[in-house]
Amino acid sequence: MKIKFIGADHEVTGSCHYVEVGDKKFLVDCGMQQGPDLYVNQDLPVAAADIDYVFVTHAHIDHSGLLPLLYQRGFRGQIFATEATCDLCDIMLRDSAHIQESEAEWKNRKAKRSGGEEVTPIYTMEDVYGVLPLFVPVRYHDEIHVSDEITATFYDAGHLLGSASISIDLTENGVTKTVVFSGDIGNPDRPLIKNPEFLKKADYVLTESTYGNREHGPKRDFAKLLAQVIDETLVLGGNVVIPAFSVGRTQEILYTIRRIKEEKLLKHVKNTFPVVMDSPLAVEATHVFSMNVSECFDEEAMDLVSRGINPVSFPGLKVAVTPEESKAINFDPEPKVIISASGMCEAGRIRHHLKHNLWRAESTVVFVGYQVPGTLGFNLLNGAKEVRLFGEDVKVAARIENLPGISGHADHTELLKWISSFEAPVQKVFVVHGDDDVVDGYAKEVTEHTGFAAYAPYSGDAFDLITGEMVEEGSHEKVRRTRSGKIRVASNVFARLVAAGQRLMSVIQKCEGMANKDLARFADQINSLSDKWDR
Repeated sequence: MKIKFIGADHEVTGSCHYVEVGDKKFLVDCGMQQGPDLYVNQDLPVAAADIDYVFVTHAHIDHSGLLPLLYQRGFRGQIFATEATCDLCDIMLRDSAHIQESEAEWKNRKAKRSGGEEVTPIYTMEDVYGVLPLFVPVRYHDEIHVSDEITATFYDAGHLLGSASISIDLTENGVTKTVVFSGDIGNPDRPLIKNPEFLKKADYVLTESTYGNREHGPKRDFAKLLAQVIDETLVLGGNVVIPAFSVGRTQEILYTIRRIKEEKLLKHVKNTFPVVMDSPLAVEATHVFSMNVSECFDEEAMDLVSRGINPVSFPGLKVAVTPEESKAINFDPEPKVIISASGMCEAGRIRHHLKHNLWRAESTVVFVGYQVPGTLGFNLLNGAKEVRLFGEDVKVAARIENLPGISGHADHTELLKWISSFEAPVQKVFVVHGDDDVVDGYAKEVTEHTGFAAYAPYSGDAFDLITGEMVEEGSHEKVRRTRSGKIRVASNVFARLVAAGQRLMSVIQKCEGMANKDLARFADQINSLSDKWDR
């Protein structure tokens, strides 16, 4: 009986955990590593054909995105997920394949002209259509007898429609151990979906730690915050551009805008302001939300439904499905709210809207979710003054806002509350799905707070689940080098560079009143350094 960590270990994306019990082998999640280069670090360090089952905590691509690759490599087992997750994976995996095929086609056209290497999609639509029939929908709280060795129960994680924490009983040679996989734990009191459930019994717990060192701060009325931004932007004649994940975040924003309009929260412009949802995936996902009302919606959303009110729609909402409809948005001069994917601005239609709005001082870009270091969204939030879009340098003059109140992840306090719900004894807590500089500190805090032994594994670490002892040790340096090669090092160093620039401005402001000779020397040094790097 063994667990091996092969994804989202000392990093936030690419969740994947490998378990052996008896003669059965299974994965919990099979996620894509998200970042600025789709084709970096997307691998499966397991023999796909040997895997019997996969359990999926939720549909986000960093938890489900490599399932078609698993199929392509020979997997033909069963994939267990909640009904809503099955529905969402259907549309999200198809969208993922479409993006890869389109991007590969674009890159290969450029490669032919430049003599560069061609790229191949990680997987194709054919692989997606192959893997989808393998999904087995389950309901929350139903005990699923998978085999003599494996029994699983799904609980609401409150992170996304259909998201789950999964409790799995493993039996080998008469010994049974319970392992709980947290999935992504939701931020309580969010629109539409229920709060995360607390579990009590486990021998081992794998817990995410995305916000393991951060607090969301005092609860604020997100609708009023967003209303203020919309009001201040539209009155100037600009657009409010919201990069949002098509599944989950877009529906929450629609829910919030419905409330802004209903409560007439705008003061300077009419509350009939136009809103465009520019994402075919978001349109499909919104339909999935309407199909899973009774299982997943919270009491407030259910009350709206019972009164005949669609929680995620309102009069005047426009949707853009075709490329022509999407392009037309930026040729319509009327100030509006544009909601488009992807949430980290790495692909999709949002990049076109940024190209048309970033240079406009009267427009605003509003971020409403976590941005992975190295992504365009992260760079914009950290003060980038110029970005490159479609081969063109675009000046960043627009207002950039971050409204974290709608975050889908539990913060530090809520994470500790979740892990503290488990009753002793817990043999070990494994801290995963967190940044490299977060997981170790959070593991130490879990031990101090609960008394449970906690450890933040590296990819390649493996543990015997009967004894609790480590039986394989991954290479820390190799893991860091592999992950940093094109993503982590570049992103972290860029963040340091932005911080250095901010510090330089702080120093400059303190120089007022100094002797002219000293100021001139300082200015010459800065200009000399700028000349060296501005090539």
